[in-house]
Amino acid sequence: MANELMFYTYPSCTSCRKTKAFLQEQHLEVSERHIFRNAPSVDELKTLLALSENGVDSLLATRSQAFKQLDIDVDDLKLSELLKLMSDNPKLLKRPILTDGNEVIVGYDKATIEAYARRYESTTSNVS
Repeated sequence: MANELMFYTYPSCTSCRKTKAFLQEQHLEVSERHIFRNAPSVDELKTLLALSENGVDSLLATRSQAFKQLDIDVDDLKLSELLKLMSDNPKLLKRPILTDGNEVIVGYDKATIEAYARRYESTTSNVS
């Protein structure tokens, strides 16, 4: 059986709205979390990093205004410090973030979400 799909979102984010609409079109059940009101914990971020292909680069929004205002070099930080910083300031995270605990999708990536939806349908349609 497929794991629950967690959707970290921010309602004002265009990519988040597109992703949410697409998830609804695909009839995928998700647990939705407002990324700023209920930010991922350090442990959740560790899990997301482990699932990501590009590690910190997959999650850290280095082009965001919040990141630029920090005026830091992430290479100078320990991973634990960076994770705490991202958890404490979720504006540093790229969004949306989707995860089922086995993989993570960051940003609006229609093709990847479609592929996930097809796998999800095949696993749930085989359940009796």
